[in-house]
Amino acid sequence: MKNNVGMADRIIRIIVAILFSVLFFTGTVSGTLGMILLILGGVFFATALVGFCPIYALVGMNTCPPKKG
Repeated sequence: MKNNVGMADRIIRIIVAILFSVLFFTGTVSGTLGMILLILGGVFFATALVGFCPIYALVGMNTCPPKKG
């Protein structure tokens, strides 16, 4: 797997994942929508840690800076 998620993208994904988790665990968002946000937050967190997003790969997107040399 080649990394396709840049550092700024990773930071944004982690912040969104934390926000979704807080919304769910504080009870602000519950039910089906809460579960969807929690799962989506988990996916965002996992892709931020791994540095690879399958959706980016499908559409040919890459937020990593170009390599020198």
